[in-house]
Amino acid sequence: MGLISNGTTIFDNGSMASGFGGNLNFISKATASASASIEFTSGIDSTYKEYVFYFVNMHPATDGATFQFNMSTDSGSNYNVTKSTSYFYARHIENDTDTGLSYSTSDDLAQSTAFQNISHGTNGIGNDNDQSGSGYLHLFNPSSTTFVKHYISRFQEYNLNDYSLDSYSGGYGNTTSAVDAIKFQMDSGNIDAGQILLFGVN
Repeated sequence: MGLISNGTTIFDNGSMASGFGGNLNFISKATASASASIEFTSGIDSTYKEYVFYFVNMHPATDGATFQFNMSTDSGSNYNVTKSTSYFYARHIENDTDTGLSYSTSDDLAQSTAFQNISHGTNGIGNDNDQSGSGYLHLFNPSSTTFVKHYISRFQEYNLNDYSLDSYSGGYGNTTSAVDAIKFQMDSGNIDAGQILLFGVN
């Protein structure tokens, strides 16, 4: 149980979250082991207005691979939702000789059905034994048949050139059909290891 204090009064933050909303409800977990992809074809429905995917130590088989996702409106038969997105990242190399903050046009999409990059698409995640990437993706109201499907993601990776890359992406799936499945993959090779956890938010 977590506690929040203002110096005189103590609140149970679990009770506060319950009162204001925002509880995370575990739905499922997938563990990669030389996996071509990870698909969530159940658990994404009208139960929650927001879903969160947590990525823990996603390790590519191929050096420099990029972690990506796409959405489906037909229970995973096709992953080809049209998307418009934006993407920027901060970088810092281990030896402290280079830093920066950049918008990345190579990682954004403009009305495209392609997979969206979660990790940076240039010089991606390293596949040394200690290299991986972790982060999250929020998907909002996927079962709506009125609105497009917004998402935001953040991903921290240890890339093949020994950079720390902190990447941010956001956009929308340009469909008013319900999104009911999500697929994650590397742009090249397998997901050698890692876990993805799915939660609903109420």
